[in-house]
Amino acid sequence: MLSGYLIGGQLLAPLAREQPMNLPRFFSRRALRIMPAYLVVLAVYFFLPSLREFPEISPLWKFLISIQNINLRGGTAFSHAWSLAIEDQFYLALPLLLIFINRWNRAALIIPFAVFVGGLALRGTVAYLNPGESGVSFSGFQKFIYYPTWTRLDPLVFGVVLTALEKFRPSLWNRLMNFATWLWLPGLVAIVYGLALGENDLTIATCVWQFPLIAVGMAMLLVCAVSPRLPFRRVEIPGAAFFASIAYSVYLSHKLIIHAIIQFCSAHNIALTSVSALILVEIGIYGAGFILFLSIERPFLQLRRRIAH
Repeated sequence: MLSGYLIGGQLLAPLAREQPMNLPRFFSRRALRIMPAYLVVLAVYFFLPSLREFPEISPLWKFLISIQNINLRGGTAFSHAWSLAIEDQFYLALPLLLIFINRWNRAALIIPFAVFVGGLALRGTVAYLNPGESGVSFSGFQKFIYYPTWTRLDPLVFGVVLTALEKFRPSLWNRLMNFATWLWLPGLVAIVYGLALGENDLTIATCVWQFPLIAVGMAMLLVCAVSPRLPFRRVEIPGAAFFASIAYSVYLSHKLIIHAIIQFCSAHNIALTSVSALILVEIGIYGAGFILFLSIERPFLQLRRRIAH
């Protein structure tokens, strides 16, 4: 959701000013933001296999071209990079779609609608074709619904639609901002209900509606977060900027750290459910993320500021 809103905003801003998108600048900035820390962690996974959380891992070529989410199943190392693969594919596809939409304006309505309705139909069809003992097969759900790009586009589409309204329909956007006071509660309800669906048996209805419900709820909360009618945008949370800055490095490295701490606790007879183990995990993942950020991510962000303006 947030990526769709922020990245869509970067690409739509020049179009709103009737200027062309600077795609070399866009792609160079994305590469310098994402690739250095990612390649370092990827190297750890492939050159130090003893540190992996699972012995098995997807082929290296899939990680290098960012399609590791395709035909992925659970129980493999670095599987959490599936979401990064979707992000990378989104960065490549969105500029091409925006060029097309800029030449044929009706596509601005047709494409988001087609993606949303197509996602509902696709998830329902795939769920129907993968029956399990008590609904939908969990392995089929993981492989064909949870991980693939084409079933996870709802939040990205909603985020781009919101930023398109902000850039191209300011009067409608202002109305939405004024209406934000009425959106935070429905947004929370949609998210809670979507999450609750996943706690029950894995049914076709759950496969169809869980993702879009959560996406709609997140879209409502995003509107609330940026609306001047609500205090969220004016509240400064101590430490939030720090954790936001290291979040990507934490995301990349956290499973390696958790696996190492599990081994340490097992070797020293520390219960994995104890407070000590939990504290070790928290210190470990944020400490490693901070080190990765300082040593790899931040220098390349500084380089990006110098060469990609």
